[in-house]
Amino acid sequence: MITARDMAVLSGGAPPASYAPAPPASNWALAYAGATTPLVPVAPLPLTERILLVVLFITVLASSVAVIEPSPHDVLMGVLALAAIVAGVRFNRTLALPLALLVVWNVSGMIALTNVLGHEKTVQYTGTSIYLAVAAILFACLFAEHTVPRLTAMRTAYVISAVFAALAGIAGYFSLFPGADMFAPYGRALGPFKDPNVYGPFLIWPTLFLMYRMLTDRIRLLDIVVVGILLVALLLAFSRGAWFHFVLSAFVMIAIAFLTAPSRPARLRIFVFTALAVAALAAFLVFLLSFEAIRTMFFERAQLIQSYDVGQGGRFRLQELALTDLLNSPGGMGPFEFARVHGIQQHNVYLQAFLVYGWVGAMAYILLVLSTLFIGLRTAFVRSPWQAYIVTAFATFVGEVAEGFVIDTDHWRHFFLLLGMIWGLSVATFRQQRDARATSRQFIRPPYAAAS
Repeated sequence: MITARDMAVLSGGAPPASYAPAPPASNWALAYAGATTPLVPVAPLPLTERILLVVLFITVLASSVAVIEPSPHDVLMGVLALAAIVAGVRFNRTLALPLALLVVWNVSGMIALTNVLGHEKTVQYTGTSIYLAVAAILFACLFAEHTVPRLTAMRTAYVISAVFAALAGIAGYFSLFPGADMFAPYGRALGPFKDPNVYGPFLIWPTLFLMYRMLTDRIRLLDIVVVGILLVALLLAFSRGAWFHFVLSAFVMIAIAFLTAPSRPARLRIFVFTALAVAALAAFLVFLLSFEAIRTMFFERAQLIQSYDVGQGGRFRLQELALTDLLNSPGGMGPFEFARVHGIQQHNVYLQAFLVYGWVGAMAYILLVLSTLFIGLRTAFVRSPWQAYIVTAFATFVGEVAEGFVIDTDHWRHFFLLLGMIWGLSVATFRQQRDARATSRQFIRPPYAAAS
């Protein structure tokens, strides 16, 4: 899945400080590589940067193995942080806002932790929150500079990791080899994850990225095959939240792609290929539903209201109780305390923020989400060599934010990868705009101004 173009990007130097306006959609491959002219041999990257790219690739590659904690990805994040320090990765002051909000969120969580220090796994829970906050800032710093080669390493690893997870889930669902059932217990694919409701959303960003590439560039057979594998696995997870997440994120992605298309033919291409893709997906779904087991589970899971949503111990009743508890506990109850009192979690990340991190932590978390949505939307409409990444990351993040109303997403590792990607690419985009303005002013200065 690493193309010759990717090898050129990974082995080449950092892109120039300023860029010409992004080329039309037909030249997407050049824009993707951070250039408006064909790639030419460039000086090799420093050894520390090449090591950083390798560590980044391996770290993201391991992100699909989440069945154990700490996961291999968690351990490798420490190695990635060390490699980033050695490579001289810098903190940009634009990232002060998300850093401050993450600090407030976690400090408030540590204060709430004092209520439940003696209970099992509460310290580990708070430690995971701190680790994920650090991971988000690390990814933001990484993608803020030397952006194209680092994005290429991350994207290639993420796609491979997602395909591995998808194939594992499919193999488990259909029992393709002895012991494969461990990847799809209870008739729902979950691959190397603990929960199909986390497994499904993990597959969405690489799916959207490849779909965006097909909409705005040429259609590759390999991309079609990979998207097909990911969508089958997404279906077999039988997660209503993940299905809704995908539909919403795909709509956002297509809308932004259409609005930012450089010409009328490009917009027509997006419209036509979207219509064809919807028809193809519908036909593909009909084919999959021809299997009795899939059809039965699909229609069972496709119901808007499930038995566990209603009743005395249902999701909606628990969310009512959560509202009462958060009003009575402005400092937060601490990790798992609501579940200990009421028997089960409330399945809403925003209520979770109030219950676990207190009112101050919850407000910091909500401001973090809203500011990320704002900065992501603003950046997605700016032409840049990494526009495919920011558009798909923003679209996926919108879906995750919406899904947070029915599930707890505050410990999803890919959520914080997306958050870091959005902030890092916003820094890179603003730097590109600043450099372009500086270059323009330099060219339009009158001769006497330079002489003086």
